Amino acid sequence: MNIREELFILQDVLYADFQAKLTPGIPRELFIGVRVPEVRKLAKRLIKEKNPETVEFLNNLPHKYYDENMLHGLLLSEMKDYGECIAAVDRFLPYVDNWAVCDIMSPKVFRKNKATLLDKIKEWSASEKTYTCRFGLEMLMTHFLDDDFRTEYLEIPASVHSEEYYVKMMAAWFFATALAKQWDAAVQYIEERRLDTWVHNKTIQKACESYRITPEQKTYLKTLKQK
Repeated sequence: MNIREELFILQDVLYADFQAKLTPGIPRELFIGVRVPEVRKLAKRLIKEKNPETVEFLNNLPHKYYDENMLHGLLLSEMKDYGECIAAVDRFLPYVDNWAVCDIMSPKVFRKNKATLLDKIKEWSASEKTYTCRFGLEMLMTHFLDDDFRTEYLEIPASVHSEEYYVKMMAAWFFATALAKQWDAAVQYIEERRLDTWVHNKTIQKACESYRITPEQKTYLKTLKQK
């Protein structure tokens, strides 16, 4: 049984209908309908078994189905070798065509290789490809807003000027998270209007929806909205 056949065994047609509505731009017939927890279980099993077919699956791009791309992203997230993982991510990113597949990828091995990861994040974030850029910003948000934070890292998303909705949304998500975790540094970008207007206002909206932002901070942020 090949990997695609395994996905079809896990098919839930009603869930496929639901997924298709959440993922604009992808035709309904490209959704098998496998629930994410089931895809995660399959990814972990395939990694554990070290089946040659898994390597073939990762090299056989592009995939036909959305669910195959979700599985691919989760397989990359489980890879243990940093160099191999980076190479595999770079091979896969040009084929990522929706937010869900982009956001499912979060390689665990990145946590232990932050020094070299930052250069890749800068490269990805500067890409004109929507989901390569989004992935770079998401990895910056995931790995560099806590103990490894430096103020200059905020320049990476601030320098992204895109009309792509899914890039702008990630930039706003990044800065809303930065306001929650690194208020003093991040709020300057709002006060000084350093962000594109849409991202600026969406950042304030998302921050005001967050339980991690204090009522006083929310009140202040609302005074900074741009018209």
